[in-house]
This record gives sequence, C-alpha cells and structure tokens, in this order.
Amino acid sequence: MRVGAFILAAQFPGQGQGEALHRAVRSAEVAEQAGLDDVWLAEHHFVPYGVCPNAVTLAALLLGRTRRIGVGTAVSVLPTQHPVALGEQAALLHLTSDGRFTLGVGRGGPWVDLEVFGSGLAAYDHGFPESLDLLMRWLREPRVGAQGERYAFREVAVVPRPAEALTDPDESGPPGPPVVVACTSPSSVRTAAERGLPMLLGMHCGDEEKAEMVALWRSAALEAGRDGDEVAAAGHVSAGVVQIADAREAAAETLIKAMPGWLQQGLGAHVTVDGRYRAMRDPLAYTELLCGLHPVGPPQLCADRLAATSERTGISRFALLVEGSGDLAATEENVRRLGTEVLPQLG
Repeated sequence: MRVGAFILAAQFPGQGQGEALHRAVRSAEVAEQAGLDDVWLAEHHFVPYGVCPNAVTLAALLLGRTRRIGVGTAVSVLPTQHPVALGEQAALLHLTSDGRFTLGVGRGGPWVDLEVFGSGLAAYDHGFPESLDLLMRWLREPRVGAQGERYAFREVAVVPRPAEALTDPDESGPPGPPVVVACTSPSSVRTAAERGLPMLLGMHCGDEEKAEMVALWRSAALEAGRDGDEVAAAGHVSAGVVQIADAREAAAETLIKAMPGWLQQGLGAHVTVDGRYRAMRDPLAYTELLCGLHPVGPPQLCADRLAATSERTGISRFALLVEGSGDLAATEENVRRLGTEVLPQLG
C-alpha cells in the first residue's frame, strides 16, 4: 500500500495566498520526514479553492527539496495547456528526479480558464482524448508529429527522451513517467482503460462507487485488448481526506469548523466559460460526507478505514487531503501522525 498527502494549497478565509503556498510546501517536506510514500499536487486558476496554478512547477520545486518521496500532479489540466509542452516538462522532471515524478492529468471543468488560455469550450467538451493521445505519444516515442482536429504539426524529435531514464535496457514496462487519469464518469473511465492508464478517483466517491469504476475499467481495458497481467496490476489512486485525533469527534470537529468556509469561498468562485449553471454542493453537508467516507479519527480507525477501502475496491494507492484544518501547525501534526501512527499499522 502506498499512502500519500494530497495538497491543494487551499486558501482558507482570512488567509493570504502566500500563506497557503507556504503550508503546501511545508506539508510536502514534513510528508517525506514522516515516511509517506507520495505527495500529490492540485492546480487551479483564479479561485481560492487552491492557489497553485501549475502543479508541474510546484512539483519541480518539491522534487528539488526532497530526496526520496514520490511527487505527482493531481492533476495537470490538459484542456488548458499544450500536450507537448506538458510532456516536455514531465520528461524533464522524470529524468532529473531519478523517476520520482508521476504525471496525473484530467479534463478539468467548463471554467473561464478555457477562455483565458484560448483553449475554447471544444477542448473541454470533446478534445481530451486527442490531447491525451498526443501526450502519451510524446512520453513513449522518439519522434512525434500530429494531424489531429486540434493539433497538427510536422514530425519533431522528442527532447529530452523520457526513455533514457531506464537504467536497465531489459527492464519491462513502458518508458517515461507513470501517468494517471482523473476519472469522474463512465466515459472518462473508458478513456483511461482503453489506453491502459490507471485512474485517480475523487474524494467525493465512496467505496462502492469506486469499486464499480474499477470493475468498469477492467472490463473496458480487456475489451480494448489490454494484457490481462497489465490490467490486474493497474495502480489506481483513491483520493480522500485524513484528519487524525485521539477521538473521532475531535477529528471531525476540526474539519467541520474549517472546511465549510473554505469550500464556500473556493468553490463559489468558479465561473463557467459559457454561463452554464453549476450547482455547488452544500459546504457543511459535503464536509460531513467526507468525514464519513474517509480516515477521520484515531490512528487505528484511520488504518482500518484505509484497509477496508483497499479490500473493497482493490485500490492500494491513496492521496489524502491533509490540510483540512487550514492551520499550518495542525497540518504538520496531521501529516506526522499519518506517517508515524497510521502507516505502521498498514504493513
């Protein structure tokens, strides 16, 4: 089992943006010290839900600050950036970090970001598969050209080549950085499965829904001709929330006091590119839902909850939101307890 910290650089009410970013960086440093396996970084534009606008850039900083821990994006939003540019960045981090970088990608939302970056709504509505395929070719092939609906260019050399990170020429598996795909619908599950790419499943989903998505992924991957061993070994990632205290009530109270204000401010700031209405979850009800779904409480309860999720879903990789308190000191303590009191119980 691999357990990592999910870091949004969330800006809670009354906090500055620099404060949120400092907490994000410090959380990652403490995660390595505490023995966690990974840190996962989100990116958002123009909203205090998360003030990191480029997860790859923050990943580069953290890979330089750390020596052991894996660093991944959760996720880099493909419709707002060129797949080749993202592929070049991913290759660079893969090569210079001795393979510690994982690229998570997703479709994002119909936000004003599409207007600001000139992508257009079509990039969100139906352009994700083309972008994903171009990105994967860049990460796996020595030369790439494109003749697609959105991207068309002559063949060029891939520099630097991610494959050069392989130290053993007989090593099996694809070269380049691992890639995971954020999946929120049957369509996105099939998109990932057909390409043999593992899923990142959101923290709003319970075990039953995640198990159903894993089952759909398996069947779609096999139907697409993916190798059975490859399908069985897929390293899906489950996102969640963790808050550790000596009593479950105290852990839940910490989140219920802090998260609704952040959610109200952060999610409410999203603006759709075409004016479509997007209903926002009730912040308090959503916080209570997360407390019920995820490891929130004493260390033993948290370990049992993670083990139960793994058993029910078959997922053994976790990205757990650690900054739900909104407080730097409390977040550091939460990360340390996750590493020193929960991880040892997972074996």
